[in-house]
Amino acid sequence: MSLNSPTLVNEENSQEPKRNSECLESVELQAPSSFQDNPLQQLQLASQELPLKIDIIKHPNETDGKSTAVHAKLLAPDDVTIYKYPCIPEYEEKRHEIALIFPGPNSVSVKDIAFHLQKYAKKGTCVNDNDCSREPFLKQAKLEPKEDLNECISTNGNEGTRLKKIIFIDSTWNQTNKIITDERLQGLLQIELKTRKTCFWRHQKGKPDTYLSTIEAIYYFLVDYHQEILKENYKGQYDNLLFFFSFMYTLIKNAKCCAGRE
Repeated sequence: MSLNSPTLVNEENSQEPKRNSECLESVELQAPSSFQDNPLQQLQLASQELPLKIDIIKHPNETDGKSTAVHAKLLAPDDVTIYKYPCIPEYEEKRHEIALIFPGPNSVSVKDIAFHLQKYAKKGTCVNDNDCSREPFLKQAKLEPKEDLNECISTNGNEGTRLKKIIFIDSTWNQTNKIITDERLQGLLQIELKTRKTCFWRHQKGKPDTYLSTIEAIYYFLVDYHQEILKENYKGQYDNLLFFFSFMYTLIKNAKCCAGRE
C-alpha cells in the first residue's frame, strides 16, 4: 500500500484525537508539570554559586590542557570569567571592590581585606592626577597614621563585605611578570595566601610550596573568605571546585606509585 493512500491517511487522522487525549492523560498521571519542566530537579547536587565574581587572566602561552583555570569555569560557569591576556577589563573605577590574588611585599592576608577596602572606600577612587598621588594604594595606606585606619573601621563596620570581585593570574610563575606589571592592575589590593601549601603535581622548582595552582588558589581563598570575612562556619560549600583537581591528583599519584614498584 502506498504511504499516500487516502485510506491510510483517513485512518491516521481518525485516531489522532484519541491518541492525543490518551497521551495527555498518561503524562498527567505520571508526573506533575513542575517535574516535566526539570526532570533533574530532585537530584541532590551541590550549589554552583560563589560568593564573589572571579576573573582569571590567562597568559597566552599557558597551555589549555595543563591549566587548572578551566576547572573553575566548568564548575561555576556563572561566576567565573577567563580572559586571555592582553585582553582584560579596565578595573580603575571599581578598585574599591576588587582584589588581586598575588604574593608580594605589599600583599595582605585574607583577614585584612575588610581593613584595607574600608580605607580605600573612604579615601575614594582617584579621578585625576590632582586628586591623589601616583603611589599604589597599599603603599599609601602604610604611610598614614594608625588612628585614621581605626577610625575608618569603626565608622564603616559593615563594609568589609564590599568586595565583589577577585582576580587570579593563570600562568607559570616565570611568566607572571608581564601581567602583574600591567598598568590596568596597578593600585589593586593584593592578597597572598601564605598559609596554604600546594598539592599540584607540576610544582615549579625553586618556588615555595605556598605558590598554588590557579584552582587551588581560588578554592583556598573562598574558604578563607567564608570564614574570615563572612564569619560563617565552613561546611564544604566550595569543595566542588576541586572535583577535577582531586581526580587528577589521585590518578597521577597512583601512576607514580605503580611506576615506582616497577
